[in-house]
Formats: sequence, C-alpha cells, structure tokens
Amino acid sequence: METDVTTELYPRERLSRVQEATAASGLGALLLTPGPDLRYVTGYNALALERLTCLVVPAAGDPFLVVPRLELPAAQESPAGALGVELVPWDETDDPYALVAGRLPGGVAKVGLADRMWAMMVLRFRSALPGAEQVTAGSVLRELRMRKSAAEVAALREAGAAIDRVHRRVPGFLKAGRTEREVGRDIADAIIAEGHETVDFVIVGSGPNGANPHAELSDRVIGPGEPVVVDIGGTMPSGYCSDSTRNYCVGEPPADYLAYYRVLEEAQQASCDAVRPGVTPEAVDAAGRDLIAAAGYGEYFIHRTGHGIGLETHEEPYIVKGNTEPLEPGMAFSIEPGIYPGAHGARIEDIAVCTEDGVERMNSTERNVVIVG
Repeated sequence: METDVTTELYPRERLSRVQEATAASGLGALLLTPGPDLRYVTGYNALALERLTCLVVPAAGDPFLVVPRLELPAAQESPAGALGVELVPWDETDDPYALVAGRLPGGVAKVGLADRMWAMMVLRFRSALPGAEQVTAGSVLRELRMRKSAAEVAALREAGAAIDRVHRRVPGFLKAGRTEREVGRDIADAIIAEGHETVDFVIVGSGPNGANPHAELSDRVIGPGEPVVVDIGGTMPSGYCSDSTRNYCVGEPPADYLAYYRVLEEAQQASCDAVRPGVTPEAVDAAGRDLIAAAGYGEYFIHRTGHGIGLETHEEPYIVKGNTEPLEPGMAFSIEPGIYPGAHGARIEDIAVCTEDGVERMNSTERNVVIVG
C-alpha cells in the first residue's frame, strides 16, 4: 500500500476524533489491542500475541502505544509510526498491564476495551485497574467505523473489483467430476493472484450443499446439471475486505431452480434500489424479503439481508428487521438475499455503499446464473 493511500485511510485526525469520542462517552480511556479497532485508529496491523500490544487513548492527555520491545521495529515502520504517537516498549520481565495503569490518571472509573480483546487480557486489565468498569470500545468507535470516508469507500471499491476478477475466472474451474475442495483450492489461489493479501473464506456449495449458506468445502463431486453457489472474499493490503456471491450451474439448470432464481434476482435488485439516506436497514431487508415471501419462498430465506463491511467482513450496520437506525452516506454493507429449498439453493450478494442520493454497488459481474460446460 502506497504511503499517500495509507495517510488517507488512517489519517492523524481520526485519532483526534477517537479521543474526543472517548471523552464524550464518559470513559477514562480506550485500550485497543491487536485487531480491527487498533488498525482502524492507527493503521497498525499488529500481531495478536500473548505479549501485550495496546494503544491507550486517554480522555485527556496524549495517546501512547505500548509494545513488546521485539515488536518495536514493526510498530515504528507501520502507519502508527507516522502518527506521532509515543511508542512505549516493554521488556520480558516487565508487567505491561501495570505500565498502562501507571500512566493513566488515578481513579479511572470506566475504560473501553477493544471488541476483540482476548479474555486473558481483559482479566489482567481488571486486576491492574481495580474498580474500573469495563465496556466495549465499540460503544465509542461504532459511529466512526460505520461511516466510511471517501478513502475507505475507494478501498472497498478496489476490493470489489478484485473479487469480481476472481468470479470471472470461476467458470474455468467448475467442471462436472471435480470436487468442491478442488474448485475451492483454485479459487483461493485466484483470490491472492487478483490482489488480495489473505483469503478469508471460500464457499463452493454444489447441489444440496448450496442450501447451506455457510457450507464448508467438501470432497463432494460436482455432478452435471447441478447449481453451485460460490461465496468468496478476502482482505486487501489496505486492510479492507471483499465479499461477493454468484451462482453457477454445470450444464442446464433444473426448472424449479430457475423459477425461484428469477424471484431472487428481483428481490436482490429491490433491496439495492431501496438504499438511500434516511431509509432504515429493516426497510431494505423488507424490500427483497416481501417479494420472496409473496412468491411462496419466504420460509427458505433464513438469514438477514446483509452485514456491514470494512476492516472486518462482518461489522455494523446489519441489514435486518429491527434495525431502525437510518442509513447515512458512507455506510457500507452487503445485500445478499438467498433462497434455500433443500435440493439446491442460491444467493446473490453485492457490497453496497449508501451515497448522498442513493447507492453504489462495489460489484459489477453479472447476477444471472452462469452456465458452464
């Protein structure tokens, strides 16, 4: 990732906004260990180790990053090193939890802990800061992380284009007689070849396995005339994720499959068309779900319409009944209705971003069933 892109994705101003939000939330400090929260604030994709790495963002005073001494060079070379945050190394015989506690003002009443902090670290901080209430950092960061900046949207657009290139290669991997695992291995290689840093998941659900939304790769042999659900995603060097589902069939699809697939196409389009500022996620969910139910397939749509995406494949906002928080420009999420009758299934998934006046899809490959020989 180029330096200027890094600066745009992880600007120094973000750390200031996080500190302001920490104070406004009534917290004494945020404590962010390796994971998406730390990366969002600093750009540092730190290793998750038993040795404590922790960004401390006090409500007042200067933030600092506590790191094991052997990880100090990595921290210095990361985007965090360009933010001007003090790096505080600790040695193997030090107690880093006591180090953090000793640099915070006495009598801190409440601290926010990274949502993905390991339990052993939570308990160590509980001992080091006796009496301090612990809450999740998400209570502070969710409002910031949900609203993507222009640079973050650009990173998601790049991720969407990369996974689109993989889907265009899938017909060359799918053949009757190959196993799901063999096809999945080729897809995983293509995910890396097309620009991702890591493969996050590969679902190749053939025949009845396509009726399981989270099917694992198996040694099931793909047969002629069988629909195949391919749901794939990875993480780009920027840290931002891709996620897209398309549907294929090895030969002529079954008639009953084509009947509900036409309904699914309409439903996915309806949910996408419903996206605009001020509309609630549950209304986006209902736009497609109601069409599926009206066509008689409601019992076969068994999950929410979508999930937020960014530095994590699943994050807020969730596109589901009960979520009445209005959409705002910059919110990014999947739209992925599915129908799973049992003998086979289908799901169509795009990543969408709410814009000032509507929606932009991050994926552009055809959404019809792709017939392969």
